[in-house]
Order: sequence, then C-alpha cells, then structure tokens
Amino acid sequence: MTGIEGKVVVITGANSGIGEATARLLAERGAKVVLGARGSDRLKALADHIAASGGEVAYIQTDVRRREDLSNLVGLAIERYGKLDVLINNAGVAPISLLDELRVEDWEEMIDINLKGVLYGIAAALPIFRRQGFGHFVNVISTAGIQINPTMAVYAGTKNAVRTITEGLRQEAGEKLRVTGISPGF
Repeated sequence: MTGIEGKVVVITGANSGIGEATARLLAERGAKVVLGARGSDRLKALADHIAASGGEVAYIQTDVRRREDLSNLVGLAIERYGKLDVLINNAGVAPISLLDELRVEDWEEMIDINLKGVLYGIAAALPIFRRQGFGHFVNVISTAGIQINPTMAVYAGTKNAVRTITEGLRQEAGEKLRVTGISPGF
C-alpha cells in the first residue's frame, strides 16, 4: 500500500471487524484516521490504541442511520485535518434469516444501515470532494450480493443496491474523484 501516508481517511463501522482492521493498518501506514461507529467504548479503545502506537486519530460516536451523524463524522475530519481524502463506507449488519421468519425489523435495520448509511456517507462527503477537487469513496459491498444463499436474501439485496449505487457514482464522479467497491467474502 503506497501513498497513504498523511491522507485523511474516514471509516464507518470502525470499532470491529473489517473497519477496525482497516483503521489499524492505515494508521500504521501513516494515514490520519477518523473513526465512526455506534459502540463508543470499543471505538475509544481503538482510538487510544492507535494514538499510543503513534498514529493520528480522531473519533466520534456515529450511527449511520442518522444523516447528521455522517455529516458530523466528515466534519470532524475537516475540522481536525483540513481535508478529507478517503471515505470508507464500511458499517453494515447482517441479521440473516429465512424470509418466512418475517423478521421485518431486521430487514429495516439492514436497509437503514447497509444502504441508507452508504447514501448518507456519500451525501456528507461528495460536496467536500467536489469542492476540494479530489476524493476517494470506498464502499464495502459483499460477495453475498453475487452468490445468493438461503437466509441472505435481504442482506444480499442491500449489498447489491450498494453495488449499483457505487457503479452509478463511479460513472458520475468524473476524472477527479475515485470510487471503489470492495466485496469481501463470507
């Protein structure tokens, strides 16, 4: 990984899994990481670890279901570091079940976090990227949207929606912005 030193990177869902691993790696490589997640205790512990290891870090409790939280997270990056280079839309949930179980609240949560959370991230960062003349969106998708399995229909649907939005954003972004979709597997 080259060219990340000194870059300002916002990461949602940063307190566990892929988000936490990404935050640790990018901070080790010299990025200034700005972390957002719902779990404030784990988020603080991660930020403390990064800072104690010599990394530059800022964090704020962030619920991607709330548009204003994404605006505040991106705003923290601008306030602290004066720019935003990368937004990693990583937050996601997968309370999987058979459709027959009618776990509608879980469906709503997946739509709110996995899909609307990405859109709110785009809404927060896109005007800044346009104003700066540079920026990179990294949207975490999933191979579940490619290989559909029983119990994963709604989750896969949200991830396929993000895949489509990511491609649309890439086509609209122009030459100055970058858009990447990453599909980790199960």
